[in-house]
Amino acid sequence: MERPRRLRKNPAIRRLVREVTLEPRNLVQPLFVHLGKNPEPIASMPGQYRHSLESLVETAGQAREAGVGGVILFGVLPQEEKDELGHGAYDDEGVVQKATRAIKLHYPDLLVIADTCLCEYTSHGHCGVLIGDEVANDPTLELLGKTAVSQARAGADVVAPSAMMDGQVRAIRQALDQAGFSSTPILSYAVKYASAFYGPFRDAADSAPAFGDRSSYQMDPAAGVWDALREAALDDAEGADMLMVKPALAYLDLVRLLKERFAKPIAAYLVSGEYSMIKAAAERGWLDERRVVLEALTGIRRAGAQFILTYHALEAARWLTEG
Repeated sequence: MERPRRLRKNPAIRRLVREVTLEPRNLVQPLFVHLGKNPEPIASMPGQYRHSLESLVETAGQAREAGVGGVILFGVLPQEEKDELGHGAYDDEGVVQKATRAIKLHYPDLLVIADTCLCEYTSHGHCGVLIGDEVANDPTLELLGKTAVSQARAGADVVAPSAMMDGQVRAIRQALDQAGFSSTPILSYAVKYASAFYGPFRDAADSAPAFGDRSSYQMDPAAGVWDALREAALDDAEGADMLMVKPALAYLDLVRLLKERFAKPIAAYLVSGEYSMIKAAAERGWLDERRVVLEALTGIRRAGAQFILTYHALEAARWLTEG
């Protein structure tokens, strides 16, 4: 009689036969930053803040101490400082550029990823240039290239284009190479869906579209694997160094698909809505937050993600270290 339970008999045996590992280095902590004097708690994301530069550097130091793989930065601007072309994204004195320099001044060995998009900086909240009520793809590409160059110039180790414009990886690669940043890797949000799970993020970054939604450029959740494969293949061919699936938990089949099809590191983003659902249930005593988070992260790793962007990164790293 086959008895699979033999290999689950005690903790020592279970540890011995495990295939999936989850370590702090597999986690990336997203951080929001503004240029105000004080950090602001984000109501829809308990435990997360719109950081001041001072609190950002402090949190980055905690992430480094906990052994996380890095941080990814999202800038937050007051509405009155935004404009139709999102100049704040590619301003060398912009919020993400200042934040990057501040972190690198104190922790030069901490990996800093810069989210490369316009939505946090445009007055209309869309990810590109508007012509009428339509997001114009090609005019946006030049601005994304300028943003990536400005971020690299500030010291970002990796740029991560998330606008879902056709050809954005090629445009950014060309801009980086021409500016002397040919060694700066691109982490592409290759498979990014028009998801309802982004709600808390848009609250945190004040980046909700002023009209319509992003379904004309972000992916349809019901499109099927052909759309995911096409997007990933295009970004791969255009020079992406790493490919990301976003969100994570509802799209684990696509994490696995990309892992099997592409000889590049695959990332997954456990997004704001996924984070906030777990937090809300834990606050009500409906589940054990630590166990659920580590189980979810392990599942994403098992699906094939080499690293995971998660708002739980700092907490999870500490839990993993505690054992």
